[in-house]
Amino acid sequence: MKIHAQSYRVPEEAKVKLHKWATVAPRFYKSKRGHQKLLAKHLEELDALQQLHYAANEHALLVILQAMDAGGKDGVIRHVVSGVNPQGCQVHSFKTPTQTELEHDFLWRCACVLPERGNIGIFNRSYYEEVLIVRVHDELLHKEGIPEVRPNIWDERFKSIVDFESHLHRNRTRIVKFFLHLSKEEQRKRFLARIDEPHKNWKFTYDDIRERGYWKEYMRAYEDCLSATSSEFAPWYIVPADDKLTARLIVSEILLEALRALRSTYPVMNAKRRRELRAARKALQKEG
Repeated sequence: MKIHAQSYRVPEEAKVKLHKWATVAPRFYKSKRGHQKLLAKHLEELDALQQLHYAANEHALLVILQAMDAGGKDGVIRHVVSGVNPQGCQVHSFKTPTQTELEHDFLWRCACVLPERGNIGIFNRSYYEEVLIVRVHDELLHKEGIPEVRPNIWDERFKSIVDFESHLHRNRTRIVKFFLHLSKEEQRKRFLARIDEPHKNWKFTYDDIRERGYWKEYMRAYEDCLSATSSEFAPWYIVPADDKLTARLIVSEILLEALRALRSTYPVMNAKRRRELRAARKALQKEG
């Protein structure tokens, strides 16, 4: 079964209602071995395209991962990006802002670590936390020096984000954004696994249960965010995440399409460069 990446893409100006988007996708494999074989095929092509992307040095690729707790972001990074040369790929995880970060605008800390041309940057959470967790817990705005919540502050932030991503696109950074869409029931099962399996205990705190109590508020925040910030130049993809293996295949296929769309080519050798190579070859042959 072919993975149709566009079926997961949020159209520009669409009004997202998450209950209409599946959290479970049809399986693209018949067995675990079949999954491993298909993912390995994806990773082989991803590695080749990343090397080409790095050599061409024409664009940067920014990949943003957002999800509810236990949504599978770390697993996507570990299994999908594992085959890529780390020299051309950086992962940044954004946790609670530091005091220094809070003294700047809400985009600053992410802007500081944007990928360079030829590189792939993975953001595990991102500036989108500023219209998600900060919206659900708007008291956090006080730490950012904002004394009161203006009625239009979230629309203002959406506009700032779209403008920022438009600027990046104009300057040859391509952006792909994933929302790993997890059901509340699947999150419950994953939390129980984190409690019951000793090697997963470190992943769980009681704060996770407290945040789960805001599920409806988070869904509304995500719906508004996805509706307002999915664009032609920086699209959102809503990936069904209840099946981790299927989610990883979908993400890897979308990344492949993003890299293919760059149409990168290896640098063309001019006459001077070819003469240098011939001279270098001749010198090396003499040594032999």
